Amino acid sequence: MNRKSRLLSFLFAAAVVLFTTSCSSKLKPLSQNNFNVTPTPLETVGNQIPVTVNGTFPEKWFHKNATLTVTPILKFGGNEIAGTPFSYQGESISGNRVTIPHSRGGNFTITTTFPYSPEMQSSELYLRFDGRIKNKQSALPDLKVADGVIATSALADVKTTTPSVADDGFQRIIQEAQEANIMFVIQQANLRQSELNKRDLTEWKRRVEQAFNDPKQNVNVEVSAYASPDGGLSLNEQLAAQREKNTSKYLENELSKRNINTDVYARYTAEDWDGFRQLVSASNLQDKELILRVLEMYPDSETREKEIKNISYVFEDLATTILPQLRRSRITANIEIIGKSDEEIMTAWKNNPKELSVEELLYASTLTNDEKVKERIYQYVTANFSNDYRGWNNIGTMFYKQGDYAKAKQAFDRAAQVNPSAPEVNMNKALLAIMDNDLQTANELMGRSAGAASLDEAMGLLSLLQGNYNQAVGAYGNNRTNNAGLAQLLVRDYNKAKQTLESVEAPDATTAYLLAIIASRTNNFNDVAANLRTAIGRDRTFATRAANDLEFAKYRTNQEFMSILN
Repeated sequence: MNRKSRLLSFLFAAAVVLFTTSCSSKLKPLSQNNFNVTPTPLETVGNQIPVTVNGTFPEKWFHKNATLTVTPILKFGGNEIAGTPFSYQGESISGNRVTIPHSRGGNFTITTTFPYSPEMQSSELYLRFDGRIKNKQSALPDLKVADGVIATSALADVKTTTPSVADDGFQRIIQEAQEANIMFVIQQANLRQSELNKRDLTEWKRRVEQAFNDPKQNVNVEVSAYASPDGGLSLNEQLAAQREKNTSKYLENELSKRNINTDVYARYTAEDWDGFRQLVSASNLQDKELILRVLEMYPDSETREKEIKNISYVFEDLATTILPQLRRSRITANIEIIGKSDEEIMTAWKNNPKELSVEELLYASTLTNDEKVKERIYQYVTANFSNDYRGWNNIGTMFYKQGDYAKAKQAFDRAAQVNPSAPEVNMNKALLAIMDNDLQTANELMGRSAGAASLDEAMGLLSLLQGNYNQAVGAYGNNRTNNAGLAQLLVRDYNKAKQTLESVEAPDATTAYLLAIIASRTNNFNDVAANLRTAIGRDRTFATRAANDLEFAKYRTNQEFMSILN
């Protein structure tokens, strides 16, 4: 090869190197075929939009000296919001990014979550690329990878969840038992004057007389006579029977003197082993466990007594501390105290509420459907029983249902000051935390809400917002609410969801809109049209929502559908 030819070959090779270097100094744009988005279209979980993008960097695409940051961008109505960025690097770059081999490329996964707002129904998901080769920017255009957001789960509404009302403790009939004991000397059944003059027996007779003469009280008397389990069974049976007889006769005379005509029920127990066990268990006897084991091992009375007496040093203690307490007649006055009738309570509320206890006042709130009356009752309770958390909690539920959440919060906070462990208060504060999108605090408060009324609704809502739809269905059970129907819809139990929503006590625009979604998913256009008309008739904003809702995308060319929205 001559000198001229060698020069031409050299220049050609240099040009090839220069051309190759020039072409590889930039990253080429990727196409939609390199990406797969889940779900497609995007779909809310509660009030969040979770997104997973699986992508592929082709072979020989990723420059060895390149860095690339990929950021999901949701664009809507002239606005945009950025998700979590993910960074990658070529083989010749040092750093903590994910390394992508030049020769074979690589797969990658991007996950992020966007907070949902209604205008995001009409939206587009893009990927934004910030590429650099040796610190020189390599411009790449935003790449659209998905359309729109199905936002059905975002119809879950904390504001329609029933707050927890604290129950009253009102009892129409209160059971009371007044007791006294008449003690006997060993192996004797006669009533001693010292026993009959005791203060507790005098008080017992006074209470029985008071109850008998009160038209709001009923009373009857029980006599239970006992012998201690030492001694023979035959002797003890005679003793117990005679003690019952003497006690009953005495009481009948005493009641007759006071003109008290009430039933007296009498019985006796020959050997009071149950009483013996209770007294031993509660005692400080050194070997009480040994005695209790004997009682368990030997069900026969005579064997028990024999075995216990064999423990001579123990039996001496029993004879002085336990057995004398079992030689007795126990007399019990069973008293029923009959409370005010519903009519009497409401009359007192209207005319003189000071006559009512806090339990009666709280019960009065359940006797009216007038929300203003309920609120006045709760106000009275907070003013006159300020240390009872229930008044503050319950008036807070009134404010909550009225939509005055600032006042509701003040009331619930005051209730929490009085009783921070009250389950109803914690549940209601959890609802306010959900309203602030603070699900962590809501979870903590729900954990302290066991036993609260309406807790199933609140737990169902929390599960809905966390995307645990099957758990939400279980929590709601047979509740007939929009949220319960929504949970069933989201697990695709459309028949059950339809039944639930059609049974909602006070259906609103959301009720009808959810029924329209069910009809759309089950391809029933007539029901779609009928329910959308109802929803829009109750709330015009649902026309705009339906126009943008991908649940109804297949009807957008339908003239009747479009006319419903206009």
